[in-house]
Amino acid sequence: MALDKPYIDIPGTTIFDAEQSRKGYWLNQFCMSLMKAANRERFKADERAYLDEWPMTEDQKLAVLARDLNRCIALGGNIYFLAKIGATDGKSFQQMAGSMTGMTEDEYRAMMIAGGRSAEGNRRLGEDGDAQPHRQPQGQAGQKKEG
Repeated sequence: MALDKPYIDIPGTTIFDAEQSRKGYWLNQFCMSLMKAANRERFKADERAYLDEWPMTEDQKLAVLARDLNRCIALGGNIYFLAKIGATDGKSFQQMAGSMTGMTEDEYRAMMIAGGRSAEGNRRLGEDGDAQPHRQPQGQAGQKKEG
């Protein structure tokens, strides 16, 4: 049974919730396997063969092979697990995050030092320019009905 997801309307954001966790279980288990040196060596020797040992979807395997971390997240990957792929490739978390934003590592670092991304365009859909919290419709929990 699907749960209400009041956070679903944040542009460009995938929330790692229970549904995403279930979807990405084997992808994340694969990532965790990379904590062992022997598994990293096997993966680097033949990435496709190593991925085929895991009951991941074909889309998940292709996303890993392409190092498309945004796609991996959409397919249930958790960034903290996906960081194991970056570490296996000798990349820092900062390099990985930069690649996910379309920025170079230096551009990403400069943006973060300057305070991060602007909230403009990253609020809930339909929210005005004010950083107001999402409001529940009248009659919902925490609100009084008039009359």
